[in-house]
Amino acid sequence: MFKKVLIGGAGAVLVAAALSPATGAAAAQAPVPLRDPVPAARVTVDLVQVNGSGCRPGSAAVSVAADNTAFTVTYSEYLAQVGKDAKATDFRKNCQLGVRVNVPQGFTYAVARTDYRGFASLEPGATGTQQASYYFQGMSRTTSHSHTFHGPVQDNWQASDSTAIESLEFAPCGAQRNFNINTELRVDAGSSDSARTTSFMAMDSTDGSLSTVYHFAWKKCPTRR
Repeated sequence: MFKKVLIGGAGAVLVAAALSPATGAAAAQAPVPLRDPVPAARVTVDLVQVNGSGCRPGSAAVSVAADNTAFTVTYSEYLAQVGKDAKATDFRKNCQLGVRVNVPQGFTYAVARTDYRGFASLEPGATGTQQASYYFQGMSRTTSHSHTFHGPVQDNWQASDSTAIESLEFAPCGAQRNFNINTELRVDAGSSDSARTTSFMAMDSTDGSLSTVYHFAWKKCPTRR
């Protein structure tokens, strides 16, 4: 559950836009592009770096789907807020993660789609923005996306980003490269009454019910001769 007590009350193609929870509709999700079969051997993911104002060490966790199709990141203290119960620096929170995906021999992977979920409480006139970028260690290409939500909102939020199959960035075959994830939550009071109210946006879930899911696209590596 969310800690509401704290607040006192270039080839990437965006195919699923962020929708305001006020519409009552979930973000549409495009099929994850797959090139080759999912490896049968177990895939594991290690969280090797955690840094940022929104994810102090111990407040982020990672797990892998049993069918090797995705991995999930869950946060327990990731919340940005503005208003009467917020500190001056609370309007922006960020998290930098380094994950090591241990793939079966003969395979490599890309991240084909990311599904973000959280909770927002935004007063009329306030906005909340979620941003993310990710890239492989030692590689210059970075994929970035941003979603903005407009108050009034008092509900779960969801957004999805997908990359066209021809633009997928795969990890180099035979090399171990960390997958670096940089995310940010930002809340702007706008025209809301920040002296009397508080607005917040969170990717904060202690029970794992709200999380970020990174969907794999797998590819077989060329056979060496």
